[in-house]
Amino acid sequence: MSPIHRRRVAAAVGVVMLTATACSTLEDTDGSDDPGGTVVLVTHDSFAVSKELLAEFEESTGLTVETRASGDAGSLVNQLVLSKDAPLGDAVYGIDNAFASRAVSAGILEPYASPGATDLVAGLAFDDTSRLTPVDYGDVCINVDREWFADHDIPEPQTFDDLAEPAYENLLVVTDPATSSPGLAWLLATVDAYDEDWTDYWARLRDNGVRVSDSWSDAYFTDFSGAEGDGSRPLVLSYASSPPYTVARGGDEPPTRAMLDTCFRQVEYAGVLAGAENPEGAQQLIDFMLSQPFQRDIPQKMYVYPAVSETPLPPEWERFGPLADDPYQVSPAAIDAYREEWIRQWTATVVD
Repeated sequence: MSPIHRRRVAAAVGVVMLTATACSTLEDTDGSDDPGGTVVLVTHDSFAVSKELLAEFEESTGLTVETRASGDAGSLVNQLVLSKDAPLGDAVYGIDNAFASRAVSAGILEPYASPGATDLVAGLAFDDTSRLTPVDYGDVCINVDREWFADHDIPEPQTFDDLAEPAYENLLVVTDPATSSPGLAWLLATVDAYDEDWTDYWARLRDNGVRVSDSWSDAYFTDFSGAEGDGSRPLVLSYASSPPYTVARGGDEPPTRAMLDTCFRQVEYAGVLAGAENPEGAQQLIDFMLSQPFQRDIPQKMYVYPAVSETPLPPEWERFGPLADDPYQVSPAAIDAYREEWIRQWTATVVD
Protein backbone atom coordinates (compact mmCIF):
# COMPACT_ATOMS: atom_id res chain seq x y z
CA MET A 1 0.00 0.00 0.00
CA SER A 2 1.47 3.36 -1.01
CA PRO A 3 2.05 6.09 1.59
CA ILE A 4 -0.77 8.29 0.38
CA HIS A 5 -3.20 5.41 0.82
CA ARG A 6 -2.60 5.72 4.52
CA ARG A 7 -3.07 9.48 4.78
CA ARG A 8 -5.63 10.59 7.32
CA VAL A 9 -7.73 7.44 7.58
CA ALA A 10 -10.18 7.96 10.42
CA ALA A 11 -10.08 4.86 12.62
CA ALA A 12 -11.73 4.66 16.01
CA VAL A 13 -9.58 2.52 18.28
CA GLY A 14 -10.88 1.41 21.65
CA VAL A 15 -8.94 3.11 24.43
CA VAL A 16 -9.26 0.13 26.74
CA MET A 17 -7.90 -2.23 24.07
CA LEU A 18 -5.04 0.12 23.17
CA THR A 19 -4.09 0.65 26.81
CA ALA A 20 -4.11 -3.08 27.46
CA THR A 21 -1.92 -3.66 24.42
CA ALA A 22 0.44 -0.89 25.48
CA CYS A 23 0.83 -2.32 28.96
CA SER A 24 1.54 -5.82 27.73
CA THR A 25 4.05 -4.56 25.19
CA LEU A 26 5.91 -2.47 27.72
CA GLU A 27 6.11 -5.42 30.09
CA ASP A 28 7.55 -7.53 27.33
CA THR A 29 10.18 -4.88 26.52
CA ASP A 30 12.20 -4.55 29.71
CA GLY A 31 15.43 -3.59 27.96
CA SER A 32 17.35 -6.69 29.14
CA ASP A 33 18.47 -7.46 25.58
CA ASP A 34 18.47 -3.84 24.47
CA PRO A 35 21.18 -1.76 26.18
CA GLY A 36 19.98 1.47 24.57
CA GLY A 37 16.45 0.98 25.77
CA THR A 38 13.15 1.34 23.94
CA VAL A 39 11.44 4.57 22.96
CA VAL A 40 7.73 4.26 22.27
CA LEU A 41 6.23 6.57 19.63
CA VAL A 42 2.47 6.99 19.72
CA THR A 43 1.23 8.19 16.34
CA HIS A 44 -1.64 8.25 13.90
CA ASP A 45 -2.12 5.56 11.27
CA SER A 46 -0.30 7.52 8.57
CA PHE A 47 3.17 7.65 10.12
CA ALA A 48 5.79 6.22 7.77
CA VAL A 49 9.58 6.38 7.51
CA SER A 50 12.04 4.50 5.35
CA LYS A 51 13.25 1.34 7.09
CA GLU A 52 16.86 2.20 6.31
CA LEU A 53 16.63 5.59 8.04
CA LEU A 54 14.98 4.13 11.11
CA ALA A 55 17.61 1.38 11.29
CA GLU A 56 20.39 3.98 11.09
CA PHE A 57 18.82 5.98 13.92
CA GLU A 58 18.52 2.90 16.11
CA GLU A 59 22.11 1.88 15.40
CA SER A 60 23.53 5.35 16.10
CA THR A 61 21.59 5.84 19.36
CA GLY A 62 21.32 2.29 20.68
CA LEU A 63 17.56 2.82 20.94
CA THR A 64 14.81 0.56 19.69
CA VAL A 65 11.82 2.46 18.29
CA GLU A 66 8.41 0.98 18.90
CA THR A 67 5.46 2.65 17.16
CA ARG A 68 1.84 2.44 18.24
CA ALA A 69 -0.77 3.70 15.81
CA SER A 70 -4.05 4.95 17.19
CA GLY A 71 -6.36 6.17 14.44
CA ASP A 72 -6.35 9.66 12.97
CA ALA A 73 -5.24 12.89 14.64
CA GLY A 74 -8.47 13.38 16.57
CA SER A 75 -8.52 9.83 17.90
CA LEU A 76 -4.82 10.12 18.77
CA VAL A 77 -5.34 13.20 20.94
CA ASN A 78 -8.47 11.80 22.58
CA GLN A 79 -6.62 8.68 23.66
CA LEU A 80 -3.60 10.58 24.94
CA VAL A 81 -5.82 12.84 27.04
CA LEU A 82 -7.79 9.91 28.46
CA SER A 83 -4.58 8.02 29.31
CA LYS A 84 -2.77 11.04 30.76
CA ASP A 85 -2.12 9.35 34.11
CA ALA A 86 -0.71 6.23 32.42
CA PRO A 87 1.00 7.48 29.23
CA LEU A 88 0.81 5.21 26.21
CA GLY A 89 4.39 5.97 25.20
CA ASP A 90 7.31 8.37 25.35
CA ALA A 91 6.84 10.57 22.28
CA VAL A 92 3.93 11.49 20.05
CA TYR A 93 3.81 12.38 16.38
CA GLY A 94 0.75 13.47 14.41
CA ILE A 95 -1.07 15.99 16.60
CA ASP A 96 -2.25 18.62 14.11
CA ASN A 97 -3.21 22.25 14.54
CA ALA A 98 -6.91 21.43 14.73
CA PHE A 99 -6.32 19.47 17.95
CA ALA A 100 -3.06 21.00 19.25
CA SER A 101 -4.76 23.39 21.67
CA ARG A 102 -6.59 20.51 23.33
CA ALA A 103 -3.36 18.55 23.77
CA VAL A 104 -1.53 21.52 25.29
CA SER A 105 -4.35 22.55 27.62
CA ALA A 106 -4.73 18.95 28.84
CA GLY A 107 -1.12 18.93 30.04
CA ILE A 108 -0.09 15.76 28.22
CA LEU A 109 3.18 17.23 26.85
CA GLU A 110 6.52 18.25 28.31
CA PRO A 111 8.53 21.19 26.91
CA TYR A 112 11.45 20.30 24.67
CA ALA A 113 13.31 22.72 22.39
CA SER A 114 15.05 20.61 19.78
CA PRO A 115 18.26 22.04 18.29
CA GLY A 116 16.80 21.21 14.89
CA ALA A 117 13.84 23.53 15.42
CA THR A 118 15.83 26.69 14.75
CA ASP A 119 15.35 26.71 10.97
CA LEU A 120 11.68 25.93 10.44
CA VAL A 121 9.35 27.23 7.75
CA ALA A 122 7.82 30.48 9.00
CA GLY A 123 4.40 30.31 10.61
CA LEU A 124 4.40 26.66 11.67
CA ALA A 125 5.10 27.07 15.40
CA PHE A 126 2.09 26.49 17.63
CA ASP A 127 3.25 28.72 20.48
CA ASP A 128 6.47 29.59 22.34
CA THR A 129 6.31 26.83 24.98
CA SER A 130 8.19 24.18 22.92
CA ARG A 131 5.62 21.55 23.84
CA LEU A 132 4.85 20.91 20.18
CA THR A 133 7.56 20.71 17.51
CA PRO A 134 6.49 21.16 13.86
CA VAL A 135 7.57 18.21 11.73
CA ASP A 136 5.58 18.65 8.49
CA TYR A 137 2.70 20.54 6.95
CA GLY A 138 0.33 20.52 3.97
CA ASP A 139 -2.74 22.14 2.49
CA VAL A 140 -6.15 20.46 2.70
CA CYS A 141 -8.22 21.48 -0.31
CA ILE A 142 -10.64 20.30 -2.97
CA ASN A 143 -9.10 18.21 -5.77
CA VAL A 144 -10.50 18.22 -9.30
CA ASP A 145 -10.61 15.33 -11.79
CA ARG A 146 -9.58 17.38 -14.83
CA GLU A 147 -10.18 14.57 -17.30
CA TRP A 148 -13.79 14.15 -16.13
CA PHE A 149 -14.57 17.83 -16.69
CA ALA A 150 -12.90 17.82 -20.10
CA ASP A 151 -14.87 14.73 -21.14
CA HIS A 152 -18.16 16.29 -19.98
CA ASP A 153 -17.40 19.74 -21.44
CA ILE A 154 -18.05 21.43 -18.09
CA PRO A 155 -15.72 24.19 -16.85
CA GLU A 156 -13.73 23.27 -13.76
CA PRO A 157 -14.77 25.06 -10.56
CA GLN A 158 -12.34 27.62 -9.17
CA THR A 159 -13.78 28.93 -5.89
CA PHE A 160 -15.76 27.97 -2.80
CA ASP A 161 -18.87 29.57 -4.25
CA ASP A 162 -18.55 27.64 -7.51
CA LEU A 163 -18.91 24.36 -5.60
CA ALA A 164 -22.44 25.35 -4.56
CA GLU A 165 -23.56 26.27 -8.08
CA PRO A 166 -26.10 24.06 -9.94
CA ALA A 167 -23.49 23.18 -12.58
CA TYR A 168 -21.70 21.12 -9.91
CA GLU A 169 -24.70 19.42 -8.34
CA ASN A 170 -23.94 15.93 -7.00
CA LEU A 171 -20.26 16.21 -7.99
CA LEU A 172 -18.55 16.91 -4.64
CA VAL A 173 -17.53 14.48 -1.89
CA VAL A 174 -16.03 15.63 1.41
CA THR A 175 -15.27 13.93 4.73
CA ASP A 176 -17.05 14.23 8.06
CA PRO A 177 -15.27 16.65 10.43
CA ALA A 178 -16.42 14.54 13.36
CA THR A 179 -14.49 11.50 12.08
CA SER A 180 -11.80 12.85 9.74
CA SER A 181 -8.96 15.31 10.32
CA PRO A 182 -9.02 16.66 6.73
CA GLY A 183 -12.79 17.01 7.14
CA LEU A 184 -12.27 19.14 10.22
CA ALA A 185 -9.53 21.13 8.49
CA TRP A 186 -11.84 21.99 5.59
CA LEU A 187 -14.66 22.89 7.96
CA LEU A 188 -12.22 25.37 9.52
CA ALA A 189 -11.43 26.73 6.05
CA THR A 190 -15.12 27.49 5.49
CA VAL A 191 -15.37 29.12 8.92
CA ASP A 192 -12.50 31.43 7.97
CA ALA A 193 -13.88 32.07 4.47
CA TYR A 194 -17.50 32.80 5.44
CA ASP A 195 -17.25 33.89 9.08
CA GLU A 196 -20.73 33.90 10.66
CA ASP A 197 -22.31 32.71 7.40
CA TRP A 198 -20.38 29.46 7.20
CA THR A 199 -23.43 27.32 8.08
CA ASP A 200 -25.35 29.01 5.25
CA TYR A 201 -22.58 27.97 2.88
CA TRP A 202 -22.80 24.38 4.05
CA ALA A 203 -26.57 24.47 3.61
CA ARG A 204 -25.97 25.48 0.00
CA LEU A 205 -23.57 22.56 -0.46
CA ARG A 206 -26.09 20.21 1.16
CA ASP A 207 -28.83 21.40 -1.20
CA ASN A 208 -26.41 20.95 -4.10
CA GLY A 209 -25.94 17.27 -3.29
CA VAL A 210 -22.62 17.15 -1.42
CA ARG A 211 -21.76 13.62 -0.29
CA VAL A 212 -20.14 13.08 3.10
CA SER A 213 -17.80 10.13 3.67
CA ASP A 214 -16.44 9.00 7.03
CA SER A 215 -12.81 8.93 5.95
CA TRP A 216 -10.39 10.33 3.40
CA SER A 217 -9.75 6.88 1.94
CA ASP A 218 -13.47 6.28 1.33
CA ALA A 219 -13.84 9.65 -0.35
CA TYR A 220 -10.68 9.42 -2.48
CA PHE A 221 -10.74 5.79 -3.52
CA THR A 222 -14.45 4.93 -3.49
CA ASP A 223 -16.33 8.13 -4.38
CA PHE A 224 -13.79 10.14 -6.41
CA SER A 225 -13.64 9.55 -10.16
CA GLY A 226 -10.01 10.67 -10.58
CA ALA A 227 -6.57 9.26 -9.73
CA GLU A 228 -7.11 5.72 -8.38
CA GLY A 229 -10.74 6.32 -7.51
CA ASP A 230 -13.52 4.35 -9.15
CA GLY A 231 -16.46 6.55 -8.14
CA SER A 232 -18.68 9.02 -9.94
CA ARG A 233 -17.75 12.30 -8.24
CA PRO A 234 -15.01 14.43 -9.87
CA LEU A 235 -14.54 16.77 -6.88
CA VAL A 236 -13.02 15.43 -3.65
CA LEU A 237 -11.56 16.78 -0.44
CA SER A 238 -7.87 15.84 -0.35
CA TYR A 239 -4.44 17.55 -0.31
CA ALA A 240 -2.50 19.94 -2.52
CA SER A 241 0.15 17.20 -2.63
CA SER A 242 -2.22 14.63 -4.13
CA PRO A 243 -1.73 15.68 -7.81
CA PRO A 244 2.06 15.17 -7.85
CA TYR A 245 1.50 11.69 -6.46
CA THR A 246 -0.48 10.80 -9.60
CA VAL A 247 2.47 11.98 -11.72
CA ALA A 248 4.90 9.96 -9.61
CA ARG A 249 2.89 6.88 -10.57
CA GLY A 250 3.45 7.56 -14.28
CA GLY A 251 2.71 10.16 -16.95
CA ASP A 252 3.85 13.67 -17.70
CA GLU A 253 0.93 15.73 -16.39
CA PRO A 254 -1.30 15.09 -13.37
CA PRO A 255 -4.89 14.17 -14.25
CA THR A 256 -6.00 16.06 -11.14
CA ARG A 257 -5.34 19.49 -9.64
CA ALA A 258 -5.92 21.16 -6.29
CA MET A 259 -8.19 24.18 -5.93
CA LEU A 260 -5.67 26.36 -4.11
CA ASP A 261 -8.29 28.97 -3.21
CA THR A 262 -10.02 26.41 -0.95
CA CYS A 263 -7.08 25.32 1.20
CA PHE A 264 -6.55 25.10 4.95
CA ARG A 265 -2.93 24.91 6.14
CA GLN A 266 -2.53 21.78 8.31
CA VAL A 267 0.57 21.40 10.51
CA GLU A 268 1.65 18.18 12.23
CA TYR A 269 3.65 18.20 15.45
CA ALA A 270 5.72 15.89 17.62
CA GLY A 271 6.25 16.14 21.37
CA VAL A 272 7.51 14.47 24.52
CA LEU A 273 4.70 12.93 26.54
CA ALA A 274 4.39 13.96 30.18
CA GLY A 275 5.29 11.07 32.45
CA ALA A 276 7.28 9.29 29.73
CA GLU A 277 9.42 6.37 30.85
CA ASN A 278 12.14 7.35 28.39
CA PRO A 279 12.02 11.15 27.93
CA GLU A 280 15.64 11.30 26.73
CA GLY A 281 14.85 8.78 24.01
CA ALA A 282 11.77 10.80 23.07
CA GLN A 283 13.93 13.91 22.68
CA GLN A 284 16.39 12.04 20.47
CA LEU A 285 13.49 10.82 18.34
CA ILE A 286 12.23 14.37 17.84
CA ASP A 287 15.75 15.47 16.88
CA PHE A 288 15.75 12.63 14.33
CA MET A 289 12.44 13.83 12.85
CA LEU A 290 13.99 17.25 12.23
CA SER A 291 17.17 15.84 10.69
CA GLN A 292 17.72 16.31 6.97
CA PRO A 293 17.48 12.58 6.12
CA PHE A 294 14.08 12.30 7.81
CA GLN A 295 12.83 15.62 6.41
CA ARG A 296 13.83 14.63 2.86
CA ASP A 297 12.00 11.33 3.38
CA ILE A 298 8.71 12.96 4.38
CA PRO A 299 7.32 13.82 0.90
CA GLN A 300 7.95 10.32 -0.43
CA LYS A 301 6.65 8.45 2.61
CA MET A 302 3.88 10.62 4.04
CA TYR A 303 3.09 12.99 1.17
CA VAL A 304 3.27 16.20 3.13
CA TYR A 305 5.81 19.02 3.15
CA PRO A 306 8.90 19.00 5.41
CA ALA A 307 8.90 21.60 8.19
CA VAL A 308 12.62 22.43 8.00
CA SER A 309 13.37 25.27 5.59
CA GLU A 310 15.18 24.59 2.33
CA THR A 311 14.64 20.83 2.47
CA PRO A 312 14.83 19.55 -1.14
CA LEU A 313 11.55 18.38 -2.65
CA PRO A 314 10.95 15.74 -5.35
CA PRO A 315 10.94 17.29 -8.84
CA GLU A 316 7.26 16.54 -9.44
CA TRP A 317 6.37 18.47 -6.29
CA GLU A 318 8.15 21.55 -7.56
CA ARG A 319 6.07 21.44 -10.76
CA PHE A 320 2.72 20.00 -9.75
CA GLY A 321 2.34 20.36 -5.98
CA PRO A 322 2.35 24.10 -5.20
CA LEU A 323 1.02 25.22 -1.85
CA ALA A 324 -1.65 27.89 -1.50
CA ASP A 325 -0.34 31.46 -1.48
CA ASP A 326 -2.87 32.50 1.15
CA PRO A 327 -4.37 29.43 2.87
CA TYR A 328 -7.25 29.77 5.28
CA GLN A 329 -6.33 29.59 8.94
CA VAL A 330 -8.11 29.76 12.30
CA SER A 331 -6.35 30.72 15.52
CA PRO A 332 -5.60 27.95 18.04
CA ALA A 333 -7.60 29.82 20.68
CA ALA A 334 -10.68 29.94 18.45
CA ILE A 335 -10.35 26.27 17.52
CA ASP A 336 -10.05 25.32 21.18
CA ALA A 337 -13.07 27.40 22.15
CA TYR A 338 -15.42 26.47 19.33
CA ARG A 339 -14.26 23.20 17.75
CA GLU A 340 -16.95 20.99 19.30
CA GLU A 341 -19.66 23.60 18.75
CA TRP A 342 -18.68 23.99 15.10
CA ILE A 343 -18.80 20.23 14.59
CA ARG A 344 -22.23 20.13 16.26
CA GLN A 345 -23.50 22.95 14.04
CA TRP A 346 -22.07 21.29 10.93
CA THR A 347 -23.77 18.01 11.81
CA ALA A 348 -27.09 19.74 12.40
CA THR A 349 -26.80 21.56 9.08
CA VAL A 350 -25.50 18.84 6.80
CA VAL A 351 -26.37 15.45 8.28
CA ASP A 352 -29.36 15.72 10.62
